[in-house]
Amino acid sequence: MRYWRINLALIFLFLFGAAIISRLVYLQIIQGDLFRALARGQQEMIGPVSGPRGEIYLKDGENLILLATNKNWKFCYLSPKEIKDVKKTVERLSEILNLEKDFILEKINRKDSFFEVIKQKLSLEEVQKLKELNLPGVYLGERVWREYPQGSLASHILGFVDRENRGHYGVEGYYDTLLRGEERHLFLKNLSPFPTKGADLILTVDFNIQKQAEELLKKAHEDLKIEGGEIIVMDPHTGKILALANFPPFFPEQYQKYAKENNFAIFLNGAIQKLFEPGSVFKPITIAASLDQGKITPNTTYYDKGYVKIGPDVIYNYRKRKWGKCSMVEVLEKSINTGAVFAQSKMSHSSFLNYIERFGILEKTGIDLEGEIFSQNTELRKGREINFATASFGQGIEMTPLNIARAFCAIANGGKLVRPFIVEKIKKSEGEVIEIQPQIISENIISPQTVSQLTGMLVSVVENGYGKGAKIPGYYIAGKTGTAQIPFSALGINKKGYSEKTWQSFIGFAPAFHPRFLILVKLNNPITRTAEYSAVPIFRKLAKYIIEYWHIPPDY
Repeated sequence: MRYWRINLALIFLFLFGAAIISRLVYLQIIQGDLFRALARGQQEMIGPVSGPRGEIYLKDGENLILLATNKNWKFCYLSPKEIKDVKKTVERLSEILNLEKDFILEKINRKDSFFEVIKQKLSLEEVQKLKELNLPGVYLGERVWREYPQGSLASHILGFVDRENRGHYGVEGYYDTLLRGEERHLFLKNLSPFPTKGADLILTVDFNIQKQAEELLKKAHEDLKIEGGEIIVMDPHTGKILALANFPPFFPEQYQKYAKENNFAIFLNGAIQKLFEPGSVFKPITIAASLDQGKITPNTTYYDKGYVKIGPDVIYNYRKRKWGKCSMVEVLEKSINTGAVFAQSKMSHSSFLNYIERFGILEKTGIDLEGEIFSQNTELRKGREINFATASFGQGIEMTPLNIARAFCAIANGGKLVRPFIVEKIKKSEGEVIEIQPQIISENIISPQTVSQLTGMLVSVVENGYGKGAKIPGYYIAGKTGTAQIPFSALGINKKGYSEKTWQSFIGFAPAFHPRFLILVKLNNPITRTAEYSAVPIFRKLAKYIIEYWHIPPDY
């Protein structure tokens, strides 16, 4: 027993060695193939790779116009640690790439970096010169960039794609998941199947009408000095968006330039992302509600004194005009504020609010574009009499341009509230084609009789009223003008009340009794006094263009 401690230690050492040998046998022999495969996988996996992003098209009759696609571009990057002759590298790169020397030197001085991009999207000439240069530490790479062949056309419909291949705004943002190509981990020894391409989108938008609408807004900026504006063209029966133009436009490929300038507001689609008070284009909604409840008829009259008192408040007509005895038809023809208040006063507040909700004013339209907003109109909901009175003629009630355009669609299509949509077909990479069907949110929001009466009244606005400038010989057109003062709050000014600036608009549909299209023209602060001299002529030009483009037969 003298050596029992030594023997015990030897036994433990033996057992420990046996355990290690057993473990090695298990790992290297029994499970060897598995761990070798795992090791190879780690060494040969080249990481997540995405398939190409889906393309986006506009319609041009039976043809398709490419609006967004992908293109491979070479770029130049540096590995600062490998650069040997700094002076020569700076001078040659500055000469070839037309870059500031200080900018290149700053990149080279980042000695801890292996990858410093100095220029994206190289020309063929630049690529060739860099290859011939063959300087240590100067490399060419390649990546896929989103490309927009039509420039700024339909930019607010599109949105843009960032460097991480993520879509923002418009359809790029709304359909980002569908547009993105499949992401897959690839291995060097097995590069198939390669990730599939994202889905292609075919829009409802007509290339020619969109282009014409954008050109009209650009001309309005030149002639009327507008600060911004939107034109919406819809099929009132289905909700298809035929054109959605914004001013000013932007170039989707240059999104970084706007971001550097902190000009993020340019990306906002005014038709769905900016609220406005519509002014008198809202009067037909008030008249529709009162007609539908049987409180008035087109021939109902009242006496206009030029103003109406609501408690301590006084509401005036435009320029304080007095019209005397007027019918409801004349209220729309001459855009009389007190007449709209009269029609609204015949209803209870709850009934009026109910019709505003029926017309979809207090909710999103559901259009398939990213970032749509809406207003709760909390002041109106408080139920004060003055708020309902001003809302009757479109002041003190806010909405998006698309909200009021959709509401007018219900007048044009016989009383149905439709969901506006902008993507007509989705083509998946495996060949499946999904056709988007029109969606009716609710039917008979106003009766057929109300639709008929109101349409006749709106035709009279164009035939005899302030909408005369929209008249096209041979066609009946239904429409309404609107001019509203812009509140200080909408201009970013912390002050109650209204500025001298105006929103001027016109909504109309044609042919009035068998509508094929509806147009909203909204202009931000043109130099004209009212919409009669700004939005109305623009509506006429676009309506006439569509009538001729579609060969719509005349009414008479």
